[in-house]
Amino acid sequence: MKIIIAKDYEELSAKAAEIMIGLVRQNPKAVLGLATGTTPLGLYAKMIADHRENGTSYVHIRTVNLDEYKGLPKTHRQSYAYFMRKNLLEELDIDLNHTDIEDGMASDAETECARYDAVLEKFPRDIQLLGLGSNGHIAFNEPGTPFGSGTHVVTLAENTVKDNARLFEDVSEVPRQAFTMGIRQIMQAKKILILASGANKAEAVGKAVKGAVTELVPASVLQLHPDCILIADRDAAAKLENI
Repeated sequence: MKIIIAKDYEELSAKAAEIMIGLVRQNPKAVLGLATGTTPLGLYAKMIADHRENGTSYVHIRTVNLDEYKGLPKTHRQSYAYFMRKNLLEELDIDLNHTDIEDGMASDAETECARYDAVLEKFPRDIQLLGLGSNGHIAFNEPGTPFGSGTHVVTLAENTVKDNARLFEDVSEVPRQAFTMGIRQIMQAKKILILASGANKAEAVGKAVKGAVTELVPASVLQLHPDCILIADRDAAAKLENI
């Protein structure tokens, strides 16, 4: 695992954008695995700015997303489909038909998981962007998720619900289940870029980088990936002094 420690969130976002934009320019037909949450917002803003100012094109790019809340339609303001459209996709020249995410309103969860497994098999990711949960989860793969998992429905841990409650009017509105890409599929990406910002992520970063590789800390599996880059700001990297 390559580790980059940024002085602050702005530098973290700039370094992440350098990697992502560089890949798109090098491979205009790349498949990008994308993530939601507040951490990648700076990266997405820089991708949009670069597209407008430098003309980096996404016409032939495909995207797939990590996860989606179960029970929220794509039009819901807190759905991840809506998040991606408003914070990135609609600001690029990408064909929205070339973007995919789990269907939170699927009537048959098992069928939807199989559909998404097939999408990921058909379009191998050139890069997978990840955030890091305070309990070490990646995507919605909570502690204890088998490393060999494919797309599945997960019941969210209580601290994950609390972490995400800031985006809803009340914690009671946060869905308790979600579709998520499995850990096996995350590890199948050619390159992984994981971002961590803030002191509340320091413990998880320390365990993911220096701890045992264990399903109790899902992000620890990234130690086994041949091309994984972690970018953390100083607060999130507080327990990596000896790295």
